[in-house]
Amino acid sequence: MILEDALTALRDASEPGRAEGSAAYHKAKRDYLGTPNPAINDLTKGWRQTLDLETRVALSSDLWDTNIHEARVAAAKLLTQARIRPDDAVWALIQSWVPQFDAWAIADHACSAGAKRLVANPSRLDAVEAWTVSEHMWTRRAALVITLPWTKQNFPTPDDLDIRDRVLGWAGDYVQDRDWFIQKAVAWWVRDLSKHDADRSRAFLDLHGDKMKAFARKEAGKYLK
Repeated sequence: MILEDALTALRDASEPGRAEGSAAYHKAKRDYLGTPNPAINDLTKGWRQTLDLETRVALSSDLWDTNIHEARVAAAKLLTQARIRPDDAVWALIQSWVPQFDAWAIADHACSAGAKRLVANPSRLDAVEAWTVSEHMWTRRAALVITLPWTKQNFPTPDDLDIRDRVLGWAGDYVQDRDWFIQKAVAWWVRDLSKHDADRSRAFLDLHGDKMKAFARKEAGKYLK
């Protein structure tokens, strides 16, 4: 499959009037096709099943470079898969996207793909830690979004618990950042963690809650009694 075939498929699955609504909602200045996420899911699922890994990586790169909203979402979804071997090229491509993040939806889809690669190889967290001091807000935010899988384990290993503490350390450094998206990301991480590790979430809020914005503190403690 070549880029133009993929774009044609995305355009054919678009819905009248949806592009204008998406542009107004997401606000980022780029082209929008009006293709709903379920349709993108169906298309990329088929592509994952029929394309070899090298072709998928190349197509994902080309789709991303169009700077079309739905094409970037498709680029990320095309690489969102637990088992990819070898996956160094996939991880490298996702890392190359991070400095280009400029809106939450595309960033979150790309982080979902990247999270699979982190779980597959947690040593990559060393690279993610460098994002936490970036001048680019979306890169700093991505460090929390991409590590969300470690909030969800019911039976974490000792290594998983170490990673939880490591990321909570990053989040603790973030509470001084007054940007809404950063505060929201901290709240998201702590809230999701509280469903599986209430003690750590409660300890985080005891230590840092008074420095968080009120909405973020409330969201972080939503499931804590």
